[in-house]
Order: sequence, then C-alpha cells, then structure tokens
Amino acid sequence: MATAHDDVRTPTGAGGSDPAPPPEPENASVLVANDDGEYLLHLRDNLPGVWEPGAWSLLGGGREPGDRSLEETARRELWEEAGLVLPLLQRFRVELVTALDGATVPVQVFTARWNGDPDSLHLTEGVMLRWFAPEIMPRLRLSPSTLDLVRDHAAHRPAAPRSTVADAPVPPEAQRPAEGADRRGVPHVVGVHLYLENAQGEVLLGLRHPDCAFAGGRWHFLAGHGEQESAIACLVREAYEEAGLLIHPRDAELVHVVHLCDAPGSRPRLQLVFRVRRWAGDPVIREPDKCLTWRWWNPDALPEPIVAYTRTAVQRLREGHLYTETGWA
Repeated sequence: MATAHDDVRTPTGAGGSDPAPPPEPENASVLVANDDGEYLLHLRDNLPGVWEPGAWSLLGGGREPGDRSLEETARRELWEEAGLVLPLLQRFRVELVTALDGATVPVQVFTARWNGDPDSLHLTEGVMLRWFAPEIMPRLRLSPSTLDLVRDHAAHRPAAPRSTVADAPVPPEAQRPAEGADRRGVPHVVGVHLYLENAQGEVLLGLRHPDCAFAGGRWHFLAGHGEQESAIACLVREAYEEAGLLIHPRDAELVHVVHLCDAPGSRPRLQLVFRVRRWAGDPVIREPDKCLTWRWWNPDALPEPIVAYTRTAVQRLREGHLYTETGWA
C-alpha cells in the first residue's frame, strides 16, 4: 500500500510481524485536489532504494525532529519536494502503508485545494507532478490504497465554491468574441514582482541561475507566481524565501502591470509590480538554485542581459505609467 514519500518512517519498535495495533502516525501526506475534480500526483524516481519506485503517489514524508505537528510535517514536505505552499490543510484519515522493511506504518493524510499549474512548481524530488481525474487513475501505476483514497474523497467532497457576486446581464454584442479571436477562455498566469529602490535610487535585481526554467542567466526582479493566496501575500512570502527580506503587507503598493504574451498562442501573463519603500534586512541568497546574486542598479544603466519586460516596467513606471501591453499582435 502506498500514499507517497521517499522516506516512509518505520516507528521505533514496529515490525512487520508485530500483532499490536499500529502506533500514532509519524508520516504525513497530502491529497491535493483542484476545482475541476482532479488530483495532484507525484511520479516517483524509478531508482533502487526508493519506496514505490516509478509509481504515482501523493506528496509527503516522515516527521522530522523540528516538526511541531504532523501538519507541519506535511507543509514542510510540500515545500521541500515541490516548492508548494497551501493555506489550508485538513485532516482526512489515517492510511496504513507498508514500509521498505515490511512493517505496517500509519500515515496521516491531509487534504488541500489548489488550482495551479504543476509545471510552475520547483520539483526537487521525483520526475513530475500532474493532475489526473479519478477515472483515469486505474490506468496508472498506482497503489490500490491511493486509488481507494482518491475515490473515497471524490465521492464525498463538496462542490467547488461559486462566486457570491450575482451575474450581471451582458449585452448580446458583448458576448460575441472579435472576428478571428479564440473563443475559448484562457487562464492567465499571475506573476508578482518586487520593486525596491535604495537611498541612492538604485533598483534591486537578481541574476537568475543559468539552469532556471525561466530567464536563466538574465537579470530580473525578485518575483514569483501567485499560488492559492493573494498577490500581496505572495509578495511577502517570495521576498523572505528568495532574499530574506521582511516586508509588511500594508507597505506594498501596486505601481505597474504588464500584460504579456510571449508568442502567438502562448499562455498570457499578468505581471504585477509592487513597490515597497520600507523593509527589514539586506538581500541575501536563500535559493542559490534560482538566483546567483542580488545587486542594486542605476535605473538609467540597467544590466544586460535582462528580462525584456523588467526593463520596460522600470522605465514605464518611472515615467508615471501604470500599465503596459507587450507581445500582443
């Protein structure tokens, strides 16, 4: 049986032939669902010594000495394995799994809701993360207990919350897309960017690691993707996670928006730039796999290579503009 972890821990004193009831869980996993009724699965490495190698499973792992609760274990594992931060975890049930040594191990399963793009996450373990509908899962290499877990949750989960805002009547002409336009709704990616100036009027930029999926080897704002959180909450989190900077939400001011389409047919992006005039700490490298260095730059002499919309945003907001469109035909 399996939920998902490279490090399912056998509790002290537990053995495969021990007839006593299993002890309290020392492991946690998270059943993440989106509003379309799909579930997030993690494809594990197919390597010797990996528990359930090459199988799809849930994100999770064993409790560490510094974890104050199993919920904290679950949150730490989400962050360490996938860079995923979720605002609400709820206890679902305890699953019994079989560890590498054959012992039966209880795992506390939490549930969470997220509607993000798995490809936007920073995966540090396993091969990939993907959304799957429950009816597709029998085709996967998947533990029967994980499949039962998903089916049980799907059968009893509440409907996705609907907007409380009443639908306003829309004139018929407004319902028709422009001639030649794509008639499907296209979700936009929301990016959040931090604009800081020091006492000399210099702007803080980071040199992205060459292996980054986005903007490798180029200078860019401190930035991140909005998750299941507000834009300002994302800004506060990214500032600390990437550079050790402490900012207060009330000090964040939206100063520019870039509506970006990199290429025809690509996924559109809304890039929000927030200015913060007060913060605590000096920028340090906290994620060396993403950023090599932080430096302050004269806005009239920005470095190269630089992300194109970063340069545009700096120039436009200094000119007093609040909005820029780029890349659209």
